[in-house]
Amino acid sequence: MKTSLLFLSLSLLFSSAYVYAVDGVEAPKSCKLCGMDRTMFAHSRMVIVYADGSSMGTCSLHCATVDLKSNPGKKIQSLQVADYNTKSLVPAKKATWVIGGKKSGVMTSVAKWAFANKSDAETFAKGNGGKVAGFEEAIALAGKE
Repeated sequence: MKTSLLFLSLSLLFSSAYVYAVDGVEAPKSCKLCGMDRTMFAHSRMVIVYADGSSMGTCSLHCATVDLKSNPGKKIQSLQVADYNTKSLVPAKKATWVIGGKKSGVMTSVAKWAFANKSDAETFAKGNGGKVAGFEEAIALAGKE
């Protein structure tokens, strides 16, 4: 009986956490370029909004770069990235990025993580390795992959 109650409690806990995660990530559910679940990769996802009103939600900087390259004539209205710690979207150009380190990246062999606060990026880099950088350096590197 105790085992059943424990199992039921854990099941409810994990299912409520999943529902919250799904509700916390904007559409689309999957990256249209690679098919990865954007909720699972909420910490690395990006959202591109073009001036014509169209938008693209991706799992990573890599997939966002692929989309930007395939739409060279489209003007960008906004480009947002998830803060690694909070998973909240922030302007990609204002974020502080950590390039490289021991933590595996998403869709890349050289990780690129975004942080809303420079101090968070520095703390992450101190614990995981990598180089603190700006957006231009991170997207230039992504464009070469």
